[in-house]
Amino acid sequence: MKKSPIAIAFVVFVFLVCLSANGLAEKRAGTFSLTPSFGGYVFEGNQDLHNTLLFGLGIGYDITPKSGVEFAFNYAASESDITDKDVDAYLFRLNYIYNFLVTKKFVPFVSAGGGLISLDREKGKNSTDPLLCYGGGLKYFFNDSWALRADVQHIVTFDDHYNNLAYTLGISYLFGGKKSSPPPPKDSDGDGVVDSMDQCPGTPAGTTVDATGCPLDSDRDGVPDYLDKCPDTPHGVTVDSRGCPLDTDGDGVYDYLDKCPGTPSGVKVDSHGCPLDTDGDGVYDYLDKCPGTPRKAPVDARGCWVIKGVHFDTGKADLHPLSQNILNTITTVLAANPNMKLEIGGHTDSTGSAAFNEKLSQRRAQAVMDYLVNHGVDASRLSAHGYGSSMPAASNSTAAGRAKNRRVELKPI
Repeated sequence: MKKSPIAIAFVVFVFLVCLSANGLAEKRAGTFSLTPSFGGYVFEGNQDLHNTLLFGLGIGYDITPKSGVEFAFNYAASESDITDKDVDAYLFRLNYIYNFLVTKKFVPFVSAGGGLISLDREKGKNSTDPLLCYGGGLKYFFNDSWALRADVQHIVTFDDHYNNLAYTLGISYLFGGKKSSPPPPKDSDGDGVVDSMDQCPGTPAGTTVDATGCPLDSDRDGVPDYLDKCPDTPHGVTVDSRGCPLDTDGDGVYDYLDKCPGTPSGVKVDSHGCPLDTDGDGVYDYLDKCPGTPRKAPVDARGCWVIKGVHFDTGKADLHPLSQNILNTITTVLAANPNMKLEIGGHTDSTGSAAFNEKLSQRRAQAVMDYLVNHGVDASRLSAHGYGSSMPAASNSTAAGRAKNRRVELKPI
């Protein structure tokens, strides 16, 4: 069989177009098609017929998007190489067609089938032979109804065993069929917001999300509700990874409510985050060396009820007259708390021996007690104890410190 340059160029064109296939198309089941076409027909050399133009019409039906059948009629006007007389060729074929890449604009396909070829000679014997054919091609879809189609077919006749080649280019019109429903938009995390709109992909299943696919954060603290262990945090409050407000000092009161930040670890606090002051003397319990001090009793920095202004000369236990007004306030406190008993503690600085200081402090405590008893306080409510220099309130290395250590303290019993 002679090789036509036009046929070779056509095959190369189809191959190159297949390599460049892209885009989208809609191939659907139940579609009918009409395809008028033209091209060329190459006769095998020993048939003594000129290669010629080929015209045709195909009527097809797509059983599925990938497969279908087509009845094709073709006409070619040739002439004999021997007699130079006209010879008309009529081809009737029924082909099975299988499509590839049915979702693309470019759809390659293969085909195979059978039929008849009839040669009508101007002078000479007419003939009709059965044939087999197979080949392939390419469809380019402009839209759902129109496509450009190129075919190449190898045609084998039975009786004379000729091998012919047909190549055509046509326009297909498609109609009917049922369009496939577009696939639903993808929602990978199943939160009800499609991937194209989801600004928070990968949300855990069952999590309530907003219109953008992000988990709800009702209190706007930056921690989504499904992770938030402290919902309803006031806006603007700094929170930890669990969504709970910070509690820097670990006292159980959040920083934004804590009126006493920096409380030492382990110290009991009130609802404001402040250490407890059970006796109300202004000294927190964890610092108070003298708990239980009566309310409004004057205390020092240690929380102890110190009788300020009761002076003793060095080495003596005599009360100065100036001390009387101060001691009278003690009787007032005791009168207001009839069930309270007091220990009167005498203290000295470190001047002198320990034994001397202990006796001196005892006499000073006793002097205060005697004054209170003489001014109406029942002696059974009082006790006096001398501690000497064993419990300094300040350093004995300075005169100011030693003055603080020479004191009388009152301790409720």
